[in-house]
Amino acid sequence: MVGFRVLKRRRQVSADVVERFRALPVANVSDAMSRMTAGGAKLRPLHGGGVLAGPAVTVKSRPGDNLMIHKALDVASPGDVVVVDAGGDLTNALIGELMISHAQKRGLAGIVIYGAIRDSAWIREHDFPVFAAGVSHRGPYKNGPGEINVPIAIEGMVIAPGDLVIGDDDGLLCVPYDEVEAVYAAADAKHKAETKQMTAIHEGRNDRSWVDAALAKLGCEIEA
Repeated sequence: MVGFRVLKRRRQVSADVVERFRALPVANVSDAMSRMTAGGAKLRPLHGGGVLAGPAVTVKSRPGDNLMIHKALDVASPGDVVVVDAGGDLTNALIGELMISHAQKRGLAGIVIYGAIRDSAWIREHDFPVFAAGVSHRGPYKNGPGEINVPIAIEGMVIAPGDLVIGDDDGLLCVPYDEVEAVYAAADAKHKAETKQMTAIHEGRNDRSWVDAALAKLGCEIEA
């Protein structure tokens, strides 16, 4: 039944892909994707610290209801990231300490909630990656409906089951399954270039001539 179903994931990014991307800043990956993809500024890391990376198990949940999130935690495999589109509604928290502890015990890589969480102090004290749009003490309902392993969208960012989901202090990003190799190559090159530039900055030899060149090309008047 459309709107109330649990589907199987047909494919997923490999563990090797996950580990390679884990070493890259999300900002560099975003640059490699032309800065056109993002989970939105509302989704923030609420855990104590650490990188999120893994293949997505997607959940489309009715706002305020976490029945299908419970099911997703049970069907997800170790290393997976459960990604929930709950419409961004912050009225009711959808997960808290108990569910996150269950996810940790099962070896999941993290949880993303486009909605609210609770037990935020406990989450901050731990390194298990949790990204969410807000916090509320009000608990959820468990009536459904919802869907697992269907394409979802968060702030315009489409996430399909098995896509790569990564996150750090700068936010959350999805890299589509079919594009991970091309995006990794571009992001790795960007990261290496920035590392080289940082060395030049520390050594006092950073070339800034491009600034005046850009202003001159745009016709900016600069008093002598």
